Amino acid sequence: MNLLLDTHALLWWLSDDPALKTEARQAISQASNIIYVSAASAWEISIKKALGKLDAPDDLHAALLANRFEPLPITIGHATSAGQLPRHHNDPFDRMLIAQAQAEELTLVTHDTIFRPYGIFIIST
Repeated sequence: MNLLLDTHALLWWLSDDPALKTEARQAISQASNIIYVSAASAWEISIKKALGKLDAPDDLHAALLANRFEPLPITIGHATSAGQLPRHHNDPFDRMLIAQAQAEELTLVTHDTIFRPYGIFIIST
């Protein structure tokens, strides 16, 4: 299975937060699954960290490598799709994750129930 981690799911995994549900934890740790982290999440983390609103690893790239996570770049197609999504959700970072999950046929690991109307596969955190 190919998974895309929502930003909070990534941060919960990296900090070993008990809030991350067992099903999500097992899916992320399954060696046969490919785990993607969007450039949108890295961007969101760096912005919130710079504003002092978030505690996150200083070297996010190294943390991703150490956890065997694959980077998912943002393409023009992703950006166009994100802009064309129905307005169930207005957060630009989350809209990008939805567009990427749709385009790349990824299962999104998230606790955000507002993602469901977009018809993507979800593992709840």
